Amino acid sequence: MKNILLLKNLGQFCKNAVVYLLMFIVIYSVVNWWRQPNMPIEPNLKFSSIQGHRIDINQLSHGQPVLIYFWGTWCGVCRQTSPSVNKLAHNSQYPVISIAVQSGENQAIQQYMNDKNLDFITVNDEQGQVFKDWQGQVTPSYVILQDGKMVQGFTGIQPAWVLNMRLKFAQVFS
Repeated sequence: MKNILLLKNLGQFCKNAVVYLLMFIVIYSVVNWWRQPNMPIEPNLKFSSIQGHRIDINQLSHGQPVLIYFWGTWCGVCRQTSPSVNKLAHNSQYPVISIAVQSGENQAIQQYMNDKNLDFITVNDEQGQVFKDWQGQVTPSYVILQDGKMVQGFTGIQPAWVLNMRLKFAQVFS
């Protein structure tokens, strides 16, 4: 009798856990969709990085997806996500361009990156205008461009394997 009651309670617990998990996924997806950046009608996709690279993201995105990572040195969540982006930038076939939003002058960003062992390509959006043009609401935010068009936009904590999977998905289905 105890075993039957225990199994019944375990079954109810599992059912509730699945329902709550599905509710979380739906709510998270809706919030993520609402907060994602949106590509401007005529975006500026030509930049100079703090490392001295001339970058044309539109040109980079032809033939392969490009990850654009909006972050800030002041962003607590970005402290968790930036190492994943750095790992992706080194271990992936896809270009990764980061945009440091309102994070100070180039030298301050470079010092922050050195202190955190980050060396991905970074564009300084000192006044936050690029992020504003993309209607960014939160950092970290991500955009995947393929052939000059935005194919994905998302926010929040993303492990390197998820970012890589999203880039592969974009390459296959865009």
